[in-house]
Amino acid sequence: MKITRLLQSEIKKQQKNIPAIAIIGARQVGKSTLAKQLIAKDTNVVFLDMELSSDRQLINETETFLTLNKGKTICIDEIQMMPNLFTELRPFIDNNPDTKFIILGSSSPELMRQSSESLAGRIYYFELGSFSWKEIPANTSLQTYRLLGGMPLSILAQSNKDAFVWINNYIKTFLERDLRNFGFNIAPDTIRRLWVMLAHINGQLLNYSLLGKSMGTSHTTIKHYIDILAYTFMIRIMEPYHVNTKKRITKTPKIIFRDTGVLHTLLKIETYDELFSHPVYGSSWEVTVIENVLIKYKNWGYYFYRSSNGNELDLVLTKASKVIAIEIKTATTPKVSRGFWVALNDIKATESYVIAPVKMPYLLKNSTMVYPLEEFLDKPI
Repeated sequence: MKITRLLQSEIKKQQKNIPAIAIIGARQVGKSTLAKQLIAKDTNVVFLDMELSSDRQLINETETFLTLNKGKTICIDEIQMMPNLFTELRPFIDNNPDTKFIILGSSSPELMRQSSESLAGRIYYFELGSFSWKEIPANTSLQTYRLLGGMPLSILAQSNKDAFVWINNYIKTFLERDLRNFGFNIAPDTIRRLWVMLAHINGQLLNYSLLGKSMGTSHTTIKHYIDILAYTFMIRIMEPYHVNTKKRITKTPKIIFRDTGVLHTLLKIETYDELFSHPVYGSSWEVTVIENVLIKYKNWGYYFYRSSNGNELDLVLTKASKVIAIEIKTATTPKVSRGFWVALNDIKATESYVIAPVKMPYLLKNSTMVYPLEEFLDKPI
């Protein structure tokens, strides 16, 4: 089954103007597949996978390799395995504008710091996440998508049982091999234990000190471990929205998982009935909504809002003078509290929405609309 990723057309546009593009995202979200689709009609291409020792050997003498392949499209997969390549790419890119690069990586620019420093002004980053709801075939239900998440080999598995077998192996490989390949020498059991603890507090405020006490280590070590999970696209650290207001505002970030399949697997949830009766049910739906909305509003700032007296908003999107407030509800007849309306006034929201599993959009009150997820994603920005 061929599924075209939403980024494809945008990447092709940027390729015409920028010598190097980077497609980054978690392992197994389809970066290599997308890159191969982009270069499918290009006969003048070199594709290297840095996980293969044979390919690493080919580019070991980098200057010679680049010179021999001048004028081609050079695609380098899992480049975080050889981060020193970035410093050698810069002079070549400057002197050979006819050579194009597609760079694929499973860690963020913060982790691949040399790329942002060495190729500043020469590289454009595209972040590829799990499948969005709009990319999934019509015969997949939203309920299944919520349960399994959007990892391609999970959501396209023959059965839910096969999907969870794959996700369990994915987690095991990430802990035992991928983190080591990223350069982190941390015991897999340590990260797994923390990861499970984070799954239980998905959608809640991060308390590094409390987590540190539970793990028997310092809050700085816990922050380092959590940053690693964020830099490898397993979780989001969502910052609170600060506005010029006299109200006391929460300044602690909160934790949001990037994929519900991983979240549920860590919690040993394998059926929708188990999910429905689990305390994580509401925050799991938040993951689905937030990840999809952030794909739609990919160049916007994103935050949550919470004042000291409990007025809060699940998601605040900002761009220039626009401030969009979104509340996420699991009920088919969603209701919002008085604190929601107070929060809208606090942040001076220019637009406000409630996203819930409703049948169709409708006006809630004032100018606040209630939307089902699919129709909100189709709504013009």
